[in-house]
Amino acid sequence: MDYVAQIETQASLMRSAALKAGADAPVPSCPEWTVLKLVRHMAEVHTWAAQAVVTAPEAGRPEWVKAPRDFDEALSWWDTGLSLLLERLRETPADRPAWTFDHSSRAAFWSRRQAHETSIHRLDAELAIGHELPALVFDPEFAADGIDEYLTVLVARRIELGAPVSATGRILVHAADAGRAWDVTLAEGKPLVVTDVHDSAFDADATLAGGADAVYRAVYARPNHAIVSGDESLLAALPRP
Repeated sequence: MDYVAQIETQASLMRSAALKAGADAPVPSCPEWTVLKLVRHMAEVHTWAAQAVVTAPEAGRPEWVKAPRDFDEALSWWDTGLSLLLERLRETPADRPAWTFDHSSRAAFWSRRQAHETSIHRLDAELAIGHELPALVFDPEFAADGIDEYLTVLVARRIELGAPVSATGRILVHAADAGRAWDVTLAEGKPLVVTDVHDSAFDADATLAGGADAVYRAVYARPNHAIVSGDESLLAALPRP
């Protein structure tokens, strides 16, 4: 999967949506955020990730630099940070050691992470235009990969940072059109256990199912058409990144 191309495409579409919505438009999927805040966040994330790609694991977490507060300046600052990120991801070998927060300590982490970070915030920008449920549909393979990263990387990171699992049970997460399913096992106070499954007929306590696009949006708590059945409190108990 060409994650770098996804970053470039999703960032361009997000920028267009942000301009259409306007700096002061509220972002319904990110409470208390405006489009300006969304753009500043994306600019800061891309700039920070560009630094992380070339930071040795032992050097520790790169500094987080704040974007300008003026909308036009923030957009320009984002353009610069994004260009640097794309350049470094294309020039840096995937297996080069780099600071990451998933214990892989390889530069490849950042292309995947930023592809999904950018696509979800592109969705936020589309929502800010006023679309209740934007018609854009993420490719099933890409969306399923995003579900996998969310469950195996982001939730685990949140638990590490002090948001422990607060429930016990099993969740089936099923992205039907991608042919992928995950067995998510929660145990109060313990790490999350996520396993790819090939038989989705096991006895789950809760199920989150639908097309990969719908489930991708659902795990990120964005408007979606995914179907939830069983004990919905288990899904609510998943620590949010």
